[in-house]
Parts: sequence; structure tokens; C-alpha cells
Amino acid sequence: MAENDERASGPEGGKAVRRDSAGRRIKGRGNAGGDDSQMQQREGQFESIGTAGAGAAKSVEGWILFITGLDQETQEDDIHDKFCDFGDIKNLHLNLDRRTGFVKGYALVEFEQQAEAQGAITALNGTQVLGSTISVDWAFSRGPARRAAPAGGRRDAERGGGRREDENGDDRRRKY
Repeated sequence: MAENDERASGPEGGKAVRRDSAGRRIKGRGNAGGDDSQMQQREGQFESIGTAGAGAAKSVEGWILFITGLDQETQEDDIHDKFCDFGDIKNLHLNLDRRTGFVKGYALVEFEQQAEAQGAITALNGTQVLGSTISVDWAFSRGPARRAAPAGGRRDAERGGGRREDENGDDRRRKY
């Protein structure tokens, strides 16, 4: 149903009413009478995701590191002692399993400065804490720009859909 830009005065108190091609009144937010100049003025004033390259992304408050591979017996003091040499730790979080009370195997450490966090990544990635080798990386990072998904929500080409043939051109699906 195509929208008609013609506006007619109606029983709505002299307001201009937007109508579709069948002459029915179009209801809803944003379809009140008047012109579209308001929307045209706002066009281009919205925030957009930056197209900066890949790399670390600052959280709202600081630079957060994601530490994985922790032993279940690890405590906050063990992590704090390892990371405090690189700068002032703003926040440290060890996530515990509610059922067992043990560490789930990862921690989040927040630094104020990016240089401090980068130093910790460089020095501590692959080191040992309580006999377990840990991995240290950014909790938030900007990945490479991704292309938009195809229209219609179908991604058969990416999922490998379609007919499956072997090298002789025969159908590889099971025949029952």
C-alpha cells in the first residue's frame, strides 16, 4: 500500500491528515499532520558507530582486561598481587559459581590508563597463577568492520545450504 503525500483537512479539528492510496487515514506516531521539515532538519544528527580500525575500546570508566584460565582456587589477592605492579587497579572482579563457591575461571581487571593495561597484557599473557597458565586480553575491542547481512534474513550461502554434490556430480544426501 503506497503512501500518499496529499493531506486533507478532516474532523480532527482542522489538522492536516495523512492518507494512504486507498484514502484511509494513516494513524500512529510520526504521522501527525504538518510537513516533514522537522525530520529533515534532524537528518544526519544521530550518533553512529565509528569506523576506526580494530583495537582496544575503552569502557565507560576505564580500560578493562579479561583474564581467563584461572584455577578455581584463585582469590582476589592473587590477581591483585600479579596486576598491581602495572598501575593502579580501579576495579577487580572474580566471578564465582553460586553452586560451588569456586571461581568460574575468569576475572576482570580495570585500569585507569590504557598504557597500564597494555603493559599488563604484554607482561602477563601466558604466565602462571597458582599453577595455571592465564590469558590476558582486552575485555572490549573494536573488531574489523563487518558487512551488512543480506536482506530477507537468509544466509544460505554462508551456512552451506543448497545441493551437496561430490566430485562426480552425484547428490551426497542420504537416500532412504
